[in-house]
Amino acid sequence: MASIVYLNGCFLKREEALIPVDDGSWLHGAGLFETMRAENSRVFQLDAHLDRLCRSASALIAPVQREDLPGPDVISELLQRNDLRTARLRLTLSADGMRPSPGASRPTFNICLTASTLDGYAQEFYTRGVPVAVCDTRISPSDPIAGHKTTCYLPRLIGLRQAHQAKCSEAIWFTTEHQLAEGCISNVLLIKDSVLHTPPLDTPVLPGIARAVVLDIARDEHIKVREEPLTIDELLDADEVMLTNSIMQVMPVVRVERHAIGDETVGPIARRLLERYRERVKTECNPS
Repeated sequence: MASIVYLNGCFLKREEALIPVDDGSWLHGAGLFETMRAENSRVFQLDAHLDRLCRSASALIAPVQREDLPGPDVISELLQRNDLRTARLRLTLSADGMRPSPGASRPTFNICLTASTLDGYAQEFYTRGVPVAVCDTRISPSDPIAGHKTTCYLPRLIGLRQAHQAKCSEAIWFTTEHQLAEGCISNVLLIKDSVLHTPPLDTPVLPGIARAVVLDIARDEHIKVREEPLTIDELLDADEVMLTNSIMQVMPVVRVERHAIGDETVGPIARRLLERYRERVKTECNPS
């Protein structure tokens, strides 16, 4: 674990980085976070991550100024202080002193950035694919935090734990209206008859950074893309299924519980999209 963190404008030893006991994230889950991938001391899609954080802050808590968030110079220094060039970064924004009462003052924010070794996923997951489970819990389209990456994350962790207990890598969520939504920590995409399908953002699902990159790559590769409501039957009938997030990038799914996807091997489009994705990371994070 890296020993230096960035908190509210200061670089501190991890044991010296303290958050007040009345912090809104600690008391009420009133916080947001981004998990980012750094290679060659550069974050892939940094602007997209920061923009998403700002949008969610404005929608759920209070506006945050982009200049108050750590940029490339801070990230570079944090990585250097921790002797890291390739890393998993977590940027957490929590509401300081937020109170759920009428007339409460507008909250300020605690802003923390941490860096750790990027362990990633075993290569065999990409060559053999992974199984996933279906989560018992459902997402309500009326839930105000749906579609945002908040620190109110316990339901996702419970779903992920249940998937792991079933020897699956991820749990897939559906909405209360029985529409395919997303994974606990990922977006879901599927291929049917060479067309890429994925739930629309207003399902609601998280506007994933990796999801957006994959859709862009697919269009560049002349793969037709459809963002549309999907059902469990369409998921199970897919030729290929993929998960995306900034750390896993593009992860092929070969089984939904006991149901095989396609011929239960990694499909050609998943392999192609993963290869192109990694090329983009290399290009964007390549020192010039």
